[in-house]
Amino acid sequence: GGAILFPINTTLSPQELKSEAIKDKLTKSKYRNIFMPPESSLSNNEAVPVTAIAMKLLDVRLKQSGAIIESTIGEFTASGRQELALLRGGGTLELFRIDKGQAKLVSRLETRSVLRCLAMIRLTGDKRDVLAVGADGGAISVIDFKEGKAKVVHCMEFGKTGCRRGTPGQYLATDPKGRAVMISAIEKRKLVYVLNRDATGKPTIASPLEAHRTRTLTFATVGLDNGYDNPIFATLELQYPDTEDTVHESAEEVEKQLAYYELDLGLNHVSRRWATVAHRSANCLAAVPGGADGPGGVLVGGEDWIEYLHESVITKSSEDTNTTKVSHRILSAFPRRYLHPVGKGILITKITVHRQKKSKFFALAQNEFGDVYKVDVKLNPEDKTKVVGLTVSFLDILPLANSLNVSKLGMLFVAAEFGDHNLYQFERIDIPDSPSCTSDQSKEAYLKSNAKNEIDFYNTANACHIACKFTPSILKNLRKVYTMDSAAPTTGILVGELAGNEVSPQIYTLNGRGPRSSVRIMRHGAAVTELAVSDLPGIPGGIFTIAENSEGMGDNNVANDRFIVVSFADATLVLRVGETVEEVGKESGFEISSPTLACNALGNDGGMVQVHPLGVRHIQQGKAKQWNCAGLKRIEYASANETQVIIALAGGQVTYFELNPETGNLTEVFTRDMGADVCCLDVGTLPPGKSKSLFAAVGCRDQTVRIVSLDSKNLSRGTTQLGSRPHSVALQIMTSGQISREGGHNDTILTVGLDDGSSLRYDVDTVNGSIKSPPTRRFLGARPVSISRVYLESSASTLLLSSRPWISRLDPTSGKHIMAPLSYVPLDHGCSFNSEVVQDGIVATAGKTLRILSVDTASMDGGEDEAFNINKVALRYTPRQMTLLATGEVSATNRKVVLVVVECDHNEYGYEEKQLMGFDFTGEGKADKKIGGDGMDMDVDSDEEQDTKKPEENDEDEEDEEREIRDTPIRGPYPKEKGSWGSCVRLLDPTNNCRSLECIELNRNEAALCCTSVRFHSRGGEPLLAVGTVTGMTMHPLKQVESHVALYRVLNGERLQLVHKTKVDDGPVLSLSHFQGRLLVGIGKTLRLYEMGKRQLLRKCELRGFPTMIKCLQTAGDRAFCGDMLQSVQIIRYDTTANRLVLVANDPTPRPITAQELLDWNTVAVGDKFGNICILRLPRGAEAAAAIDLTGQRALWDSSREDHTPKLEVLCHYHVGEVVTNLTRASLVAGGAESLIYVTVTGRIGALVPFTSREDVEFYTELESSLRTQVVRPTGRDPQAYRSYYAPVKHVIDGDLCSAFNTLPFVEQSKIANKLDRTVGDIMKKLEDTRNALL
Repeated sequence: GGAILFPINTTLSPQELKSEAIKDKLTKSKYRNIFMPPESSLSNNEAVPVTAIAMKLLDVRLKQSGAIIESTIGEFTASGRQELALLRGGGTLELFRIDKGQAKLVSRLETRSVLRCLAMIRLTGDKRDVLAVGADGGAISVIDFKEGKAKVVHCMEFGKTGCRRGTPGQYLATDPKGRAVMISAIEKRKLVYVLNRDATGKPTIASPLEAHRTRTLTFATVGLDNGYDNPIFATLELQYPDTEDTVHESAEEVEKQLAYYELDLGLNHVSRRWATVAHRSANCLAAVPGGADGPGGVLVGGEDWIEYLHESVITKSSEDTNTTKVSHRILSAFPRRYLHPVGKGILITKITVHRQKKSKFFALAQNEFGDVYKVDVKLNPEDKTKVVGLTVSFLDILPLANSLNVSKLGMLFVAAEFGDHNLYQFERIDIPDSPSCTSDQSKEAYLKSNAKNEIDFYNTANACHIACKFTPSILKNLRKVYTMDSAAPTTGILVGELAGNEVSPQIYTLNGRGPRSSVRIMRHGAAVTELAVSDLPGIPGGIFTIAENSEGMGDNNVANDRFIVVSFADATLVLRVGETVEEVGKESGFEISSPTLACNALGNDGGMVQVHPLGVRHIQQGKAKQWNCAGLKRIEYASANETQVIIALAGGQVTYFELNPETGNLTEVFTRDMGADVCCLDVGTLPPGKSKSLFAAVGCRDQTVRIVSLDSKNLSRGTTQLGSRPHSVALQIMTSGQISREGGHNDTILTVGLDDGSSLRYDVDTVNGSIKSPPTRRFLGARPVSISRVYLESSASTLLLSSRPWISRLDPTSGKHIMAPLSYVPLDHGCSFNSEVVQDGIVATAGKTLRILSVDTASMDGGEDEAFNINKVALRYTPRQMTLLATGEVSATNRKVVLVVVECDHNEYGYEEKQLMGFDFTGEGKADKKIGGDGMDMDVDSDEEQDTKKPEENDEDEEDEEREIRDTPIRGPYPKEKGSWGSCVRLLDPTNNCRSLECIELNRNEAALCCTSVRFHSRGGEPLLAVGTVTGMTMHPLKQVESHVALYRVLNGERLQLVHKTKVDDGPVLSLSHFQGRLLVGIGKTLRLYEMGKRQLLRKCELRGFPTMIKCLQTAGDRAFCGDMLQSVQIIRYDTTANRLVLVANDPTPRPITAQELLDWNTVAVGDKFGNICILRLPRGAEAAAAIDLTGQRALWDSSREDHTPKLEVLCHYHVGEVVTNLTRASLVAGGAESLIYVTVTGRIGALVPFTSREDVEFYTELESSLRTQVVRPTGRDPQAYRSYYAPVKHVIDGDLCSAFNTLPFVEQSKIANKLDRTVGDIMKKLEDTRNALL
């Protein structure tokens, strides 16, 4: 309720200004800061368009999309390296290397297009693989990742018509020998590209060859392994009848076929070589190794059956009149779950084939419930080119996958359809004791049956009779070794500081589907692991570590710390680091009766230096030498490294000491007067290959920082003026990856912490010590900033401590400065720490405690993405909506805020029904002992751990670890009847990591779809929870048995109590909102206002006739903003005098609304299912334009004219590229400016940041315009055309495109910088400052 979000001149009409009721509402509401011009500025009864009003937004990506459309595995950067190529949602192509059981990001390529398919190609004569990528418009690109750098080898475009059913790009298949690739459309078109090499050996791609077939729908394509014969591509296709034919076939009579298309390399022609009838439900293909490695052919997956088909297999058609009953087809059923209903089919969704050594191979198939089967192809012992049978064995249950990739290292990568992606290790692949089905069983059943042909016999009923049964369980044959985070699908977002004890707000999101659903609490910053906590005798004033520097330590050895020194106000505590940390006294040589200002290891002979207020103490071989201050002077600040010490005395006097390499003594070099009192200083680190630092940084109380030369002849080198007094400084050498790509270079970075809670980062010239301006500023917190040097992953980093701790480091690959907070309590002091157990750790103090920490840098390696620390809370069903509910009276001091989540799943039993059916939710069953035993056999570290742990503790830890490795999501039993739902209402406590307080299961087949918090004025304003439910709803056709609105009361902030439930008519309840002390409900096509009664809700008024269904509903004052499922936004006004809901304005453009958020009194942001975000605004004076009859005196036909209704104006329009599922207006930092935060179905989190100055608008507009022609177009799509996919982009800058400036070569960066009259550093700093202002 502070200031208006966007810089728009918001106005009201003169008639509205005259209304005292509206003035009172504006004064009391959160939209009160609205600019109101004098009445003379507007003419009466005139709706003024707002298109001329400037609103400029910048799209900033906070978190990358987690969904994977398709993946493949190969050797892309170098021979022998197993790497994963991933197609991400939003048009991103990523390459991960599988190393030591983990997937590490190698390269990321932004295509700014719609990526549809992916395939691996190994060109003839190559030892590496390249990628073929299909995109919208029929584009096919060949991309080479040699040495980890993406290079577009070829890009062929078909058209500019987007993703249409007749545009190639839905399916991509490659010849195993790398000679050709086929790209297919859903209907009719198939194009074959021949791959060759020119005279120089460079890969070339020929013009496409057509393999079109009219009226043909394609379901899958694959390249056959045909040795070195002509390439053959197999397709699953169906040719529907011509509508002009006189005789029409029914849909069931049309045959689905498996067809072979042969590319004749000699004639350069594609022909349809062979076709046979396939099972009607067939939908996926996998090529069986052929040529010298196997029999060739394909495995076909369909409903209830897996079949092998090839030219050599004789398949009789239904017209065969042979009287002898013979089975020609080779197909097998697969094991089914015990609780699966009889007569309900199970669909195979994915098949993959993995080649082993010595011409061995096996296939993996997955069904729609996640059950994975191993498929063995039986060969004729006398003729290895003939297949005689199939064996399908149950392997394990895995998340439903878009792709299954098996590596040569025995790893299985599952690119999940929704939720996290996992990497598994095969423990065994020979599973003779597993439930299995064979093709011989199917053949025998057919021969015993009365069926006349095989096609009719192989149906669901017979598959249920043949298939064996199994009970779902946790993993038995696979072992989860790595998890790749994915937030897809994200259906809701809420931003706020709900934990109660943190500085910055948290981001709460609803994620997942079914048993993999969760609420995620995201905190901006890197995760921290707390390794040890110990109490201290008082509040320390500083902490230091002293590294091991004995003569035995070589240059290549990692120096562990031997002492931790804790300084107090009048004493020093010295702790020795070994197998245990123990206190040492005077034998350490330290002056323990005085505080320590600085200390460090000195030289390489075990020496140390301690600086305390009375002098400088040099400890060498157990003996101490001390330099004392003259007279009554005292040392106030000090800094030291391995060979140098610098101290600051009272009055601004600085004294510098150096270690004499010949004598080993610490000698005074010079003393200088700085001309101002010193408040901080730092001597810097030793440059590589140097014995001393050339410069030191000194901060003075006159708000300056000076770079001083440590050469006695020339002292001052650079001075910069600050806006606040410096509190700490650090001079550090960091390796810049951005420059190292062009020759290698070390950057000298000066970091300054100010008293006002801000930090400044300067670049310092490594030769002359001059300070380069301007600096990069970031606000860190309310406390003065303390700075210390630490190491993360053996690279120099900076620890900054304010109201919360921060880490600043250089990205080793891009050279970009990454600055992220730590998700931990505020720290007072900190420094680096290394030991045999802890490497690259941090030792810090917080209050009276000493803490040893380890920082997880995995979340800080995401390039342009921000680092987030994520905690997950598992849910029972798919989350639909969440809302905050404040318990207690408004004036109460002990009010508690709880989070309510409504969950439901279609085609799912309720929790109690599953229990009655005997469903095992954990999947452990009788396999605990066996799985635990296997885990002990596979755990190579268990013998070592047994010596250091008690047997009971060891067993418990191993069981927890084994349970986590074996855990897998198990879907519940599938219901027999349609319209079956499982649903619950969950109460969470955000102050306790969203602990579940209560979970109420709803009635059978009742689903909760929406919820909101409401306060009825007629009931004293008590906060209540309103939940909209439907019972027995089916999707096709869309109908329900009944709908209800239930009211709940929260008791003691921990329990829900049902007040009453009201039955409603006219459709499902999809939206609810509090409105002027009442409840506004969107019921199908009806908007209805309710008052609370004793036994049910009381209907007050309603408005019928909405286009389809009210999907979103928000209120402000006397207005309601209704988002229709197909027809965009309708603005409704409540007339209190007539007790009516009347239409004020609507949007003339049909938009299928998925999310909306109010920005101010007249402005609303909407997201649609096509991936667009649009800002709509009510024209000025729309309500006074006499377009709507508010009195009811005008003729009905006059007020109902569509062309007489005011239309909403479009202020901004932007294509995100992913379906926007939720929007919210929030600030991501305490006291920061608000932005429009959005989430997408693929897990992306982004922010639309409003510009506040014309200078920023001009800068980003020019930068975006320059980058449109400079950035690589991997799929040929123009960046502006992509952001204007459905409508021209308007007043929104593409932040992802602007961030691509950091990835360009330095020469191209310089050209763009010259156009903008700036330096490359200025542009990089501007980009970083924009992100820093957001977070």
